[in-house]
Amino acid sequence: MRAYRLNGAAAPLRLVNETEPKPGPGEVLIDLKAATLNYRDTIVREARYGGDQRADLIPLSDGAGVIAAVGEGVAQERVGERVAVGFMPRWTEGPFSAAKQARALGGGFVDGVLAERIVVPATGVARLPDSWSFAEGAAYPCAGVTAWNCLFGGGGIRPGDTVLVEGTGGVSTFALQFARAVGARVIATSSSDEKLARARALGADAGINYRDVPDWGARAAEIAGGEGVDHVVEVGGSGTLNQALAAVRPGGEVALVGVLTGFGGEINTGAILMKAINLRGVYVGSVSNLAASLRSGVRPIIDEVFPFEKADAAFERLLSGAHRGKVAIHIAD
Repeated sequence: MRAYRLNGAAAPLRLVNETEPKPGPGEVLIDLKAATLNYRDTIVREARYGGDQRADLIPLSDGAGVIAAVGEGVAQERVGERVAVGFMPRWTEGPFSAAKQARALGGGFVDGVLAERIVVPATGVARLPDSWSFAEGAAYPCAGVTAWNCLFGGGGIRPGDTVLVEGTGGVSTFALQFARAVGARVIATSSSDEKLARARALGADAGINYRDVPDWGARAAEIAGGEGVDHVVEVGGSGTLNQALAAVRPGGEVALVGVLTGFGGEINTGAILMKAINLRGVYVGSVSNLAASLRSGVRPIIDEVFPFEKADAAFERLLSGAHRGKVAIHIAD
């Protein structure tokens, strides 16, 4: 089978021919049809993911395809199922753990989905809605599940709640769509008025350009009625967390999911204490979360689909920042 492997941060991906994988007991072989990219994939490619990352890894975590063969103990009837592959295929459900994190696809030591086939546990996939494309299904395992976990994995959002989403990237756009689907209000931030207009077109009730409004946390709290928003999807990290703490109401929740501004910095721990804020770290989610999020019926926004032979161009599109939705790679018909 054909697959891409990392070849150094400054070098094009290396297209290789690999031995055909075979499913063992309790496993399934997936004919991959599409993959999508996340910001994490750029960190992995640049060898900034941390630890002793394998230099020749097959990248990307998010893929979808068709079950082509099953191993011993798996029902033969599953052949032909259209599925999305879990970000951590061995985390079926239950609490998060370091062992489950270590099995995340496309990072560290575990090969990802930028290949024609992959073998995963039979419990490590979730069925796609019949009418969805494989690119839509491949948009979910990281960004979709993360957004789902941000909103429903803690206290859970309710109709009428106000949610603040930072930026218009994959997780934030999914969170906007999920929140609107359950009847919550959404405030979006961005440095681009054009991107804020697109967020409003997707259902955002208000937008804040943080270049024009440096204290955007206080502004979000004001828009929400003065006391603050109920939930914040915090994708920036240390550089934006204090604004998120200013935006959220007493007893509200901040789901910390991203580190776009870095890992270090001074954090207003007094606000967390005095406002009794629930600050929750979110690292994607389980396969059961993937199945639940797919059942929401929220269809992802796909920016552009690149052919398998132009995988490097897909990375360039993501790094350009010009994309509007998920950047996808078509692997096979």
